[in-house]
Amino acid sequence: MLMRFKDNPPGHEPVAVPPGSDNKVMHATFRVGDTIVMTSDGRCAGRPVFEGFSLSLTVPTEAEAEQLFAALADGGQVQMPLAKTFFSPRFGMVADRFGVGWMIHAGQPEPG
Repeated sequence: MLMRFKDNPPGHEPVAVPPGSDNKVMHATFRVGDTIVMTSDGRCAGRPVFEGFSLSLTVPTEAEAEQLFAALADGGQVQMPLAKTFFSPRFGMVADRFGVGWMIHAGQPEPG
């Protein structure tokens, strides 16, 4: 789902939205695996800076971890390649094309 500020019904304009925000996203949702992420960029000004945090996603299988990691790494920067660790059969860290840090790990080892 994607709704821009210009898509508000008449009489329901949000308060305190900076001028020129018509094309900014008021509400958006997207799915990452079984998780729905909700976003907005209506109050953002300038260039975003993603420093000092990472988002973590746990997926059920190693194959899903590899697929998700590859998608996030496309145009981004791998910080730690996916590998077996003491806490996960597949764990890796990557910054996506927007500079957002992600930690990806598989929750269960695949039968082998």
